[in-house]
Amino acid sequence: MSRVIITEKPSVAKNIADALKIKGRQDGYYEGNGYIITWAFGHLLQLYDAKDYDEKMVRWNMENFPFIPPNFRYKVKSDPRNREKEDLGARKQLKIIYHLIKRNDVEMVISACDYDREGQIIGDTIIYNLKTQKQVYRLLLNEWTPDEVLRGLQEMKPNAEMRPLQDAGIGRQWADWVIGINLTSVATLKFQKGKGKALNIGRVLLPTLKIIYDRDKAIENFKPEEYFKLAATFRTQAGEVYEGSYIENEEEKFSDKEDLEHVQQALQSQSATIADKQVERKREYPPYLFNLSNLQGFITSKFKGWTSDKVLKVAQSLYEKKYITYPRTASVVLEESLVGKTAKVVENITKGLPYENEVKFSKLKRVFDNSKVESHSAIIPTYLIPKSLTKDEEIVYHAIKNRLIMQFMPVAEHEETKIMTQINNLTIKGVFVSKGRVQLVEGWRKVEKIESKDTVLPLVTINEPVEIIGDKLTSHATKPPKYHTEKTLLKVMETCGKGQDDEESEEMMAAILSGYSIGTPATRAETIKKLKDIGYIEARNKSLICSELGKSLVETFPVKELFDLEFTGRLEKTLSDIEKQKFTKESFLNLIFDFTTSAVNTIKNEKDIIINEVSYENKSIEVLGKCPACNYGSIIEGQKGFGCSNWKNGCKFVVWKNDKFLAALKKKPSKTMVKMLLKNGTATVKGLTSKKGNKFDANLRYEKNPDNDYYSWKLEFLK
Repeated sequence: MSRVIITEKPSVAKNIADALKIKGRQDGYYEGNGYIITWAFGHLLQLYDAKDYDEKMVRWNMENFPFIPPNFRYKVKSDPRNREKEDLGARKQLKIIYHLIKRNDVEMVISACDYDREGQIIGDTIIYNLKTQKQVYRLLLNEWTPDEVLRGLQEMKPNAEMRPLQDAGIGRQWADWVIGINLTSVATLKFQKGKGKALNIGRVLLPTLKIIYDRDKAIENFKPEEYFKLAATFRTQAGEVYEGSYIENEEEKFSDKEDLEHVQQALQSQSATIADKQVERKREYPPYLFNLSNLQGFITSKFKGWTSDKVLKVAQSLYEKKYITYPRTASVVLEESLVGKTAKVVENITKGLPYENEVKFSKLKRVFDNSKVESHSAIIPTYLIPKSLTKDEEIVYHAIKNRLIMQFMPVAEHEETKIMTQINNLTIKGVFVSKGRVQLVEGWRKVEKIESKDTVLPLVTINEPVEIIGDKLTSHATKPPKYHTEKTLLKVMETCGKGQDDEESEEMMAAILSGYSIGTPATRAETIKKLKDIGYIEARNKSLICSELGKSLVETFPVKELFDLEFTGRLEKTLSDIEKQKFTKESFLNLIFDFTTSAVNTIKNEKDIIINEVSYENKSIEVLGKCPACNYGSIIEGQKGFGCSNWKNGCKFVVWKNDKFLAALKKKPSKTMVKMLLKNGTATVKGLTSKKGNKFDANLRYEKNPDNDYYSWKLEFLK
């Protein structure tokens, strides 16, 4: 008897086939050793379009909304180049999968799609659409190495146990369909002038847009405030010079310049004394392991030309090649059960490093902590060492590898020194503070070659007299907030703005674990990319800025809940709670349907305002010459050839781009060639190739056939 395994992609099917030592590849599957391994290409099925449920939905009409189907149904996914047609590759692969499942020798179906909401429904929609009576199991893996595949096949779960994850996945999919279809359609009808484009409205799009809008507004409305600082330079008895900043009542910045001018005057002809000296040794722990958002933030801020979408694609490639663990994770620590496996990985990846003897593996609470793992552990390398990587893969792999090694290097240590210098003048209430920093132990900082900027202060003792040798009063202005980058935006999205100032704070950890976020690690990069693609935001270098269309949408669109981080965070938390069986899919969908109905009515009752106007740009069409056939039309370039603009009235003149005569001579017609033909009746063409492969030049004519309306080439060798 055989078992059918369904994976999300062909590359993952090959990983499983390799682990099971199956060599026999057929059309659409591998087979051997009692297993048949087949694959999807992501989603093979998609939800019906509105018009598939009801013909009246073919045209958008305000009175047809809200539209909520009584039952959601699936069909073969559409061809990306023509949404009216089925994707033939998807249809063919579905047929293969269904044929394999129905085979008499098959006793069990195993879904091996990614262990997340999306992966669950990719497998489940395929399997349950067939309504098979055969046993269905789930292979749950965090990496695709041979060891893990074999272990996972021994520890499979009945797919019925994955129902909460399936419910969360379907809840998300149906909710986004209902909100997207209804509000995009109604908003476009209400607020857009012109056709050919939609005004995109989405559950995750709009709050993300609002984050960027709010930051832009804060920068726009920012009014700089002037403040002043006073510094003095001192010389010790040993002749060493140092500088201190004036601080009074713990304040270093002063809004009133006169206050500091009085202090400055009081400094003249005075001496000073070391009032206090504090020396503190501080330990610096490495940053936590990467989750997807932190990895995206790290790479996009450090390397030019990277987007969070690109980081995810490269990480996904490394995952499918078995070099890293599952990337779409929100956790920054590992499950405690992974201690042994991680020790093996650390041993493999540190061999031959200059600091190899400083790496000491142990079960650290900062690294292994079940209470801080949300679904999947943090991203780390697997035990397989890559043989060859692309430049992009190298950047992402080394970041992940280094972050793991750092955890087991010595803790970095530095010494902070603080000197308080008192002026020997009772009218001066404050003191001059000098701060020094010296790195004592580099530790984990060696891994990323993080350089320390030391500030060395002279050796002084309390009550030691020092000389004032200079002072400087400077003017400054407060600076506006910075524009969001992909790194800062991802951080706000990850926790709905809670604790994002410190990615290692307990508040941040709690927010991640609660599921209170905008989107998921898997969808955030896609959201940012879509906001750029549809023109709601623009990228200027690394800054993300609201476009005029984006601003108009935020300021005019009346369904304000969709811009609210709290509202969106609650929806995402509810999906997380469905996975944890704290909430039902049915209750969640009822909330969504009620919200959508109310939102549609709100839009309908709003004043008619144009947020966006779609205008058609008439591209100037280059006329290559007059048509020699009808003597009326103009010859212009089309997609497949150079033809007559009078073709609707029956003119058949055309020079095809894939012309067989020219193709045999290893040539394609060009605009220049066609212009010469039309002007002179002949075109000199260089670099033609004979049947024997010899190069030659010739004059070409394009003459009408005497017995029909078509044209043929005539070739004249140059003398």
